[in-house]
Formats: sequence, C-alpha cells, structure tokens
Amino acid sequence: MRPKPTHTVFQLKWNTTLTLLLSLKVLFISTTTYSQEHKEKITQLDKMQWFKDAKLGVFIHWGLYAVNGIDESWSFYNGYISHQDYLKQKEGFTAQHYDPRAWADLIKQSGAKYAVITAKHHDGFALWDSSYSTFNAKQASAAKKDVLTPFANALKKKGVKLGIYYSLPDWSFKDYTHFTRDSIRYTIQSNPKRWQNFLDLYQGQLKELATIYNPSLWWFDGDWEHTAEEWQAKKVQQFLLNANPQTIINSRLKGYGDYATPEQGMPITKPKANYWELCMTTNNSWGYQKNDTDYKTSQQLIGIFTDVISTGGNLLLDIGPKADGTIPKEQEAILKELGRWTAKHKEAIYATKAGIPKEHFYGPTTLSKDQTILYLFVKGNAGGEVVLRGLKNKINRIWVVGEGTKLQHKVVSKQYWSQYPGIKYIQVPDYVLDPQFTVLAVLLDGKIDLYREEGAVIESN
Repeated sequence: MRPKPTHTVFQLKWNTTLTLLLSLKVLFISTTTYSQEHKEKITQLDKMQWFKDAKLGVFIHWGLYAVNGIDESWSFYNGYISHQDYLKQKEGFTAQHYDPRAWADLIKQSGAKYAVITAKHHDGFALWDSSYSTFNAKQASAAKKDVLTPFANALKKKGVKLGIYYSLPDWSFKDYTHFTRDSIRYTIQSNPKRWQNFLDLYQGQLKELATIYNPSLWWFDGDWEHTAEEWQAKKVQQFLLNANPQTIINSRLKGYGDYATPEQGMPITKPKANYWELCMTTNNSWGYQKNDTDYKTSQQLIGIFTDVISTGGNLLLDIGPKADGTIPKEQEAILKELGRWTAKHKEAIYATKAGIPKEHFYGPTTLSKDQTILYLFVKGNAGGEVVLRGLKNKINRIWVVGEGTKLQHKVVSKQYWSQYPGIKYIQVPDYVLDPQFTVLAVLLDGKIDLYREEGAVIESN
C-alpha cells in the first residue's frame, strides 16, 4: 500500500505556529495599548502636577460692568438694564490708572501661583485687540488700548502662571443664538449659517488667544446654553491641546476638561474629581460694585482656604478692579494679609496632600507628600492645647510652622491590652499663636497610620 499523505502533520504544525503568532500579536497589541494608556496617564499626572501643588489662584473679573458697578453681563440678560444702556459703559471704561505690574506684584505677594482673568465675559467685550471682533478694549472703549497683553507679560515676569477666562456664549454678537433671558435670535436648526458665523468667531478668538498668550490654563464658562456637539467641544479641546499639550482646561467645556469647578460654596463633602478648584468672591460680587462692602474677613477666607486644601482642592479667590484699573483697597488688604499668612506657612500649604478625616482632628489638616509630616491648622486661641485622636504613629517632634517653637505633648487613654493608640494632647502656649490660623507640624515616625476601628471591650485588666 502507498503511505498516507503527511499533510495532516504539516497542517498541525502550521496551526500551532499560526496560533503562536496570533497569540504574540494579541500580546503585542495588548502591551502596546497598555503602554499608550500608561503613557497618557503619566502625561496627565505630569500635566496636572503644578495645578495640584499650586493651591491658590487669583480670579480677576474686569470689564464694562465695572463702570456702573452692576452685575457682569447678567444685568442686561436678566432685564435689569437695557442692552443699549449697558453698552454705554464703554465710554467709562478708561483704565487710566491701570498698572499691570502692580497687579502682578500684588498677586505674587498674596501667595497665588496662578491668575485667571476674564479675557471675554458673556457680554462679548474682549480685553485684547481681537482681529475677530471690534468690540474690544482697544477699538470700542475709552481705554483705547489692549489691556490683556501687558498683564500677561507682567505675570510671566513674576513667575505666575496665566489662566484665561473665556465665555462660550456671546450675548452681544448678532449671530449668537441667545440674547436675553426672554429673547432668542434664532435656533441652530432654523439658521445653521448664522451658527457657523458664531463658531468662526469664538473658535477663531480661542486660536488667537492660544497663539498670542499660550495660557497655562483655560477657564471656560456658559456651556449650559448648548450641547457639546453644538459647541464642537471635542474639536476645541483638541486644537487647544495641539497648541499646547500641557495646557489645563476646566470642566465647563461640556465635560472636555481636566478639573471640577464648584462655585462660591465650600463643598461639604470632598468632590469626586481628582482635581478641583473652588472659585469664590472676596465680597458678594465677581466684578466691582461700589455698594457691595460686605467683605469676608481675612480669617474667614483663610479658614475657607484651609478647608479647601485639607480636602485636596485649590482656592481661586476673586477680585474686581474698578473701571480705571485700580483695585479696591479692601481687596488689596485681603490679598496682602493672605500673603503674610501663606508666606509664613508655605511648607504646610504648597505641594502638600489632602489631610486626615476630621474625626481625628477638629480642624483642617494637610500632609507632606511622603505623608510623614501632619500639619494642623488651629483657629484662634487653642485654649492651651489641641487634640489628636486615633494616631497610631509615634510622634518624633512637634513645632510651630513659621515660628519654630518646639511643642510638648502627652498621651492619654493608651492601654497595654488595646490596639487603640490613645489620645494625644499637644500643649500650645499663647505666645506662639498666629492672629489668623496657627499651624503645627507633627513629625511622625513613618507614613501616617490611623486607627479607624470602633474601639475595644476590656478583656483583661
């Protein structure tokens, strides 16, 4: 008989080889995908690190609304004033005493690491000489000059990062959909050509700002009036990142951003976002309003600030310059006192991590990056001592930040038979107290270790 053909053996070998090749291909694709995802994650962490470390920024609302001291843009949108009367403020926006270097000096002195300025609010008035619209400070106001560029340059010289606030809506532009609360010019479906004219304006201005100023941060606002698709949010995000891959975008680009922006109210619970920033006014108004003298005290603002950094966020504190370019004396005083306090306690503020739960200490806290130093923020008179509960670490040393005095402590309720670490009482003499918040540094014997159990019943005595 003739021997059987050997193609079955050959086929088996070929199938084994093919399976191996396919497995290697899948492994290569998986590894490549993992590497790309890992690289993107590392890039995001690297990009956001300065923001995470910065802790404090200054927000600046400056525009036509400062002339009459009325609500920025909203005053005509809500019908408190006619649009025509609102625009008359152009003649009062003089910026005659505007000193951008003095602004930058004050912001630097406050301890802020970045500043965000309203390059264009919802009213469409631009602070720079935009080639896409004549409704700007140089061509349409008494100032007759670009007021954004010198400030951006002054910040750069001071080493303060520039953030640009840009309103997506432009309620004054004839080809934008919305005009006032009870008046809409058109719908996108009914007139897509007009909408395209608006897209050309707003995206053109963004590209212009990106090219001229290359900001470290974009602060968008007003995204609620349209969908992400209508704003072309993904496209906008992409061309801004193409212009500067390291630029940071806030959450108000319909989700195409890097960090959350709660407003005015300090979050009761920690936001879920990895990065977040509370924006808050020094009084009750974003822009300058002569009648608003209800300023928060320095201690109140520092208290809010410590609460923010204790839970891992940043504070963006707002000021509203007058139409002539001067900063109200109350706001200047607040920033200077904030600067005194931040300079004294910088080690407990910048480049720190969120602190410990408040069950362990009745007040704000932060941790050094290696989590071996716990910083306690003590308000007012401590009554001679402060209390730490559930700290399992041994304390190596305690000192007053910015002052240096070494402090003593004692442990109460530590039983040999229990895992409960006892209560630690730190003695704080009056003479070390700061007029705002005193900060104590607690050096631990290792990475912080907290007791989180309910306690134990006596089983031996």
